[in-house]
Amino acid sequence: MPRVKGGPRAHAKHKKILKLAKGYRGTRSKLFKRANEAVLRAGEHAFAGRKQRRRDLRRLWITRISAALTNNKLNYSRFVAGLKKANISLNRKMLSELAIADPKAFEEVVNKVNSTK
Repeated sequence: MPRVKGGPRAHAKHKKILKLAKGYRGTRSKLFKRANEAVLRAGEHAFAGRKQRRRDLRRLWITRISAALTNNKLNYSRFVAGLKKANISLNRKMLSELAIADPKAFEEVVNKVNSTK
């Protein structure tokens, strides 16, 4: 059997990587080797960033809830403990949305938590 060279396949792979590296500065968008390194690194950062975004959003929600609780003279940790005692299963995202969009409903939740102490 004759030997098959990988020319077309390699060319396609290089084109694919260079297309992904479009917009990168300098040789990172022109040379395959540099572009490949840049694309791999960018992929790692993108993967880590997706995890980071979830952490950041949770921190934001907790901060919003905590800020809304200062009006009710209650701190965040006691509020969360009270939610568990009162069997209220609202997640932090929904609680922060309530605190912003519907403060009266949020206040009712806080009152329920206070009444179960």
